[in-house]
Amino acid sequence: MLRIKGRVAAVLPDNIDTDIIYPGRYLNITDREKTPEHLFELSYPEIRETLHPGDLMVGGRNFGCGSSREQAAAAIKFAGAGAVIASSFARIFYRNAINLGLPLIIAPAATGRIQPGDELEIDLAAGQILNQTRNETYPAAKLDVRAIELLEAGGLIPYLKASHVQI
Repeated sequence: MLRIKGRVAAVLPDNIDTDIIYPGRYLNITDREKTPEHLFELSYPEIRETLHPGDLMVGGRNFGCGSSREQAAAAIKFAGAGAVIASSFARIFYRNAINLGLPLIIAPAATGRIQPGDELEIDLAAGQILNQTRNETYPAAKLDVRAIELLEAGGLIPYLKASHVQI
């Protein structure tokens, strides 16, 4: 999983908080695979129709700010997003996403250039995004080796199970 390829389904502005991603009124839903039904329901409901498995999302600064609930990252992952690219992420959202197996890429130079429909190829280890549509390359923060291991395993729980750790 060192490389991710996908189409950009949505480009979002700065400060997308966890309530915008996944409204708090649905926190009682315990089946993570049902969370995508309410993804961006209040502010960007059209994303649910345009996001297909493997598609990418792009945000601005401070993506995932707000509460520490992991349902926001889970809703994006279980909606099938291949990764989220943003200028910056709220720290707890970042950790939740990696633990769930959702790749997050920090790339401030890319976020203003990428448009919906662009085809991208992301090299997580090298920290590089190739926009195949625009024939442009953008630098991105390299992911730590341990984060890549978690993503390759599908998240923290599958990683621990594969490591034969009792959970």
